[in-house]
Amino acid sequence: MIADIMLEVVLPVFLLIGVGSWMQKVFKLDLYTLAKINFYCITPAAVFMSMYHSDMSGELLGTVTLFYAIYVVILYIVGSVLARTLRLNKGMKAAFNNSVMLDNAGNYGLPINALVFRGDPLASSIQALVMSLQSLLTFTYGVLSIQGAKLKGNYRAVIIGFLKMPVPYALLLGILFHMWKVPLPTFLSMPLTYAQQSMVAVALLTLGAQIVKYPIRLYRLDVYISTFLRLLIGPAIGISIVLLLGLEGIAAQALIIASGMPTGVNASILAEEYDNEPDFAAQTVLISTLLNIITITALISFAKTF
Repeated sequence: MIADIMLEVVLPVFLLIGVGSWMQKVFKLDLYTLAKINFYCITPAAVFMSMYHSDMSGELLGTVTLFYAIYVVILYIVGSVLARTLRLNKGMKAAFNNSVMLDNAGNYGLPINALVFRGDPLASSIQALVMSLQSLLTFTYGVLSIQGAKLKGNYRAVIIGFLKMPVPYALLLGILFHMWKVPLPTFLSMPLTYAQQSMVAVALLTLGAQIVKYPIRLYRLDVYISTFLRLLIGPAIGISIVLLLGLEGIAAQALIIASGMPTGVNASILAEEYDNEPDFAAQTVLISTLLNIITITALISFAKTF
């Protein structure tokens, strides 16, 4: 099973990430434009279509939301305790917690989900919901924590940034259109389908281009502690919550796998935007993504037992 997962899920993902890294090295891609295409076009389309074609009941939607809320609260507590133990300053504590709590549920998690579950509507809907909740967390807690450390409470930009996010609107519209059984005309459904189908390739190429811009530094203990929390403690927490909520089957598998994603690029983007430990944030993204080759393979294999 592990060999099959490596060949059918992990290798395709990292092959595309590798191509994106190579293209960035050779062609110096416009990462700003790539990020905007992903953020404002492809990801909202994928979220909308996943929820529109969802097999998720209202009860399951609430359960996934509850799972995620418990998950991030526990991660925050664990990260805060460790940050205090390590005697990190306020800015470093914000960067550390962001590296643990803000995972790559979008341009890494969605492709992994699509390959593991072969486009199963229920699994896709769960990952789309997790990614939407992750986006909300990024532009609320993620920004607030850094602004609290760097900007002393000037939160107007947080509200504006939150209102500009397309993913929550796509999520809500997808749920409403699904509930009300609103038919999509071909001139809307086809472009949305094309955008959704391009998501795996474009997202992974973009991720590869984003992470290669940072040189690897192997001497930072705090990076390894963050990576340990993100790749090992995170899944352990996710598995515990799945058992606590009594989930099984595809729902349990999708949530367990979702809990094992590496640190999200957004953690690094926020650190750069507010000049708050950008080197640390970049290293956690890069190293956790590389080590995830091993951990996600084991986690997918384990999740299949549920």
